[in-house]
Amino acid sequence: MKTRLRIRTAMQLLALACLAASTTITRAEEQQAMYAQMAPLSKYMIADPNAEIALARSAAPPSISDKAEIMILGPHGYTTAVRGTNGFVCYVERSWAKNTDAPDFWNPKMRSPNCFNHAAAATISRLYFLKTTLVLVGKSKAEIAQRIAAAQASGELPAPAPGAMCYMMSKQQYLNDAVGSWHSHLMFYAPGSVAADWGANLPGSPLIAAIDRQAHYTVFMMIASHWSDGSPAPPMEQ
Repeated sequence: MKTRLRIRTAMQLLALACLAASTTITRAEEQQAMYAQMAPLSKYMIADPNAEIALARSAAPPSISDKAEIMILGPHGYTTAVRGTNGFVCYVERSWAKNTDAPDFWNPKMRSPNCFNHAAAATISRLYFLKTTLVLVGKSKAEIAQRIAAAQASGELPAPAPGAMCYMMSKQQYLNDAVGSWHSHLMFYAPGSVAADWGANLPGSPLIAAIDRQAHYTVFMMIASHWSDGSPAPPMEQ
């Protein structure tokens, strides 16, 4: 009787897993179809420069972002709108921050305020700014991937510098269609696949890690208890 129960339970779990996998595949296919190509550039732009500056500043607490360099997106790339004094650089990422094989690479709704410290601004941001330049001159996803790979091989794009980190604490962030603003969080970067070295993704560990396969580094995420404006943020799901 116990054996039959275990078999029935296993079959039910397998069916649920298959359903979840099917749902994930379907959602990815839907996004692939919805964002099959780049939308008109105007869809990615923020018409009011002051609104983009304010959104970029919302990535980090005012004690940091008020003294940071602020960059905004124009038709030819990012330019400095406000000079900073503390080494931090804040800007609003668009969807091409994702890997080129992401189904929502061209999602014009993405607005992701980031505030990089000096180490991240000198290394991590260079990948994104290069992608932005390639996007704005009309390169395809395949061409962008090839150019990124060549830049990494030549050393034009360096590995994350020691201590590279980023604030993503904006209540107004829109990361993708599935999660919206997700969680207020900090990000840390390390070369290679090193999640295990940090004890990330283990039961009870507050540290989340993801491997950026195209950039060849690990991104560590730590959930914050509040948004950059000081209001409470949702806790991480258990």
